[in-house]
Amino acid sequence: MARPVKDLPKDRIADPDALFALCDRLYPICRSITGPGVRETLAVIQESIELSIIEVPSGTPVFDWTVPLEWTLREAWVEDPSGTRVIDVADHNLHVVSYSTPVDMTLSREALEAHLHSLPEQPDAIPYRTSYYAETWGFCVSHERRTQLPKGTYRVHIDATLAPGSMSYGECFIPGTSGKEILVSTHICHPSLANDNLSGISVATHLAKHFANAGELRHGMRFVFVPGTIGAITWLAQNEDLIPNIISGLVLSGIGDSGPLTYKRSRRGDGLIDRLFEHHLAALPNANIRPFIPYGYDERQYCSPGIDISAGCLMRTPYGEYPEYHSSGDNLAFINAASLAESAEVCARVLQDAQCVDRYRNLQPKCEPQLGRRGLYDNVGGENQSKDAQLALLWMLSYSDGHHSTLDIQQLSGIDLTALNHAAERLIASDLLALEPFGAI
Repeated sequence: MARPVKDLPKDRIADPDALFALCDRLYPICRSITGPGVRETLAVIQESIELSIIEVPSGTPVFDWTVPLEWTLREAWVEDPSGTRVIDVADHNLHVVSYSTPVDMTLSREALEAHLHSLPEQPDAIPYRTSYYAETWGFCVSHERRTQLPKGTYRVHIDATLAPGSMSYGECFIPGTSGKEILVSTHICHPSLANDNLSGISVATHLAKHFANAGELRHGMRFVFVPGTIGAITWLAQNEDLIPNIISGLVLSGIGDSGPLTYKRSRRGDGLIDRLFEHHLAALPNANIRPFIPYGYDERQYCSPGIDISAGCLMRTPYGEYPEYHSSGDNLAFINAASLAESAEVCARVLQDAQCVDRYRNLQPKCEPQLGRRGLYDNVGGENQSKDAQLALLWMLSYSDGHHSTLDIQQLSGIDLTALNHAAERLIASDLLALEPFGAI
């Protein structure tokens, strides 16, 4: 009924330094959509929250996709004609194209060129490149170094295996009393990218820890840590029975840089989380709300027509709109503890408000009930003769028709959800209001 979750601390839900420290710890791990780096990442997360780790065998059909072979990388390097290693994944995880097939050969500088990737517009940066679903190999290098490679014979070596195994993902479920759920998802597959990967992991982990200790929840909270695209598709394919219970969702990525918060709406555009972010971001300077487009992160899987979860995505500077995106420039120096903490705080307040959005029905709908003889005008929630508290009662009675939610009433009245839910408590205690079975908000 009313808010069952403990009020958030006035300052923050997590120490900003702790949020950054988790990014710092995960940064060196060489991850991809499968393999030991994903499992190592999930094991670190598991130290903070109760996380179930699920393994899905290679070859498992998941809607129109198939879980791929498992990729294990041991080393990858290029030696120039003098025998000097000029590119080495031991120096930076981004130096190898993710999912490269094994290779050990010599070839000319001209032949090597077809397997090199760089960013001419950012000559000092190493790009992030993948080849998940087409068997090939390659190396990523700064453009400056690429242009300095001399002619001659090079040796290339990638010690990797692509073999039947499994894809791993993590799930933390915190039950609620309504039988409904809110989904929070973040991807875990990018190696050594601090903003586009680790910021979402860190904030999601701390949010899960917070809500696990927040008292009784009205709606369950399900946090999933999945490889991008194929992980979300796999989770949905394996959990179709849960989809009808999910009332809204949130994807987290790119929330550690210094840009203003940006929320991308769900495909529906007016889901519960959409509306709550619109409300909360209105109070923040320079915050942005963007419409849904079918490109981006895993919100496009959750929002697909056959799934139709109203899942939006929270970012700061949107993907592709900062030069460091998908390159070695997206390092730990590109994110900061203050931005991580603000992102976590806003998410926590939105998710907490989502816990206390309900629909009610007025049990005395024919004209205004006599509130005075029930003591509701004299003392409402300890606020004697409070005009705002009285107005909250009247707004709840006027719009509790089984169709309007407390979020609708909040937006119509300007009265915050906490006051409306306190009013609902008082009206229920006086047999004037009843909670409706929860449906779509």
